Amino acid sequence: MIVKLVTINFQYKVLSLDLQQPNLIIMKKIYYLFVLISTFSLAQTKTQVETFLPDLFSQFPNVRDLSISNDQTELYFTVEGFKKEFSFIAFSKKENGTWLKPTVASFSGMDKDLEPFLSPDNLKLYFASNRNTEEGQEKKDMDIWFVERSSTKTEWSEPKNIGAPINTGKDEFYPSVAVNGNLYFTASIESDTKGKEDIYKSELINGVYQKPVSLSKNINSETYEFNAYISPDESIIIYSSYRRPDSFGGTDLYISIKDENGLWKPAKNLGVEINSDKIDYCPFVDFNSNTFYFTSERSHQNKSYPEQMSMDEILSEMKKSPNGQSRIFFMTFDVALFK
Repeated sequence: MIVKLVTINFQYKVLSLDLQQPNLIIMKKIYYLFVLISTFSLAQTKTQVETFLPDLFSQFPNVRDLSISNDQTELYFTVEGFKKEFSFIAFSKKENGTWLKPTVASFSGMDKDLEPFLSPDNLKLYFASNRNTEEGQEKKDMDIWFVERSSTKTEWSEPKNIGAPINTGKDEFYPSVAVNGNLYFTASIESDTKGKEDIYKSELINGVYQKPVSLSKNINSETYEFNAYISPDESIIIYSSYRRPDSFGGTDLYISIKDENGLWKPAKNLGVEINSDKIDYCPFVDFNSNTFYFTSERSHQNKSYPEQMSMDEILSEMKKSPNGQSRIFFMTFDVALFK
């Protein structure tokens, strides 16, 4: 899918040139031409949004949120049922440049698991789950769990509940972890929340997670904020919010970048080039390939056709993506375009 060009203001420093010298006039024209071509190429790259692995995911009712290893050979993602009652985490391995048939992750497939996130060193994988913490006790809320391994060549451990003060008697979702171990997640803590749901941060100090703190009002609002991706150095956050005044639909993706004082700037809507009139969420950035991934339930299905179609033709049209089923999309990511 090709989308419209993003309007962005670029500022360039132009060298002071002596316009009385013909050669320098020519050089200046060449310089401006170079800037124009570079700007056009950059914008063209930014505006290319495509469906990620449509053939691999076609067998699943709904696919959402992913995490990719640093060497881009491991892929973890969530598969949901038709009505999203049950979900599990799937895994695919890339061999010889091809993603293999997905399997159920070694730690998933029994309980409602979703939202996998590989730590920056790829030795831990965090996820949300409603699995029981104690045998025989029914779990009614979602907690954050993790598995770990000694190297990328070894198997994952048994799942471990991350515990207090992260997990409570209410839901905790969408873990995202920085290089220093600081954890960002979605929750609604009555004593601290700014809206219906907030994005929280818990610092890891001497191996112990501290009391979670709701991010500033430049991130959180009076509505729902959720499913935040944090960059490894904590300088960029991308997340979803529900029905803000500048929303293009139900749920839009927003970005914020820290200023020179380490504070979050007011979040910006990522625009109609990325956001649709449906749900757009679950961001993930692979900085090794400069690729931005997100989940959307957008649909490009026609509401009518000029001629009557056969059963096979109608079903073929209905299966074309995007068709409202939850799918993952991707595009080239350049944070400079959002500063």
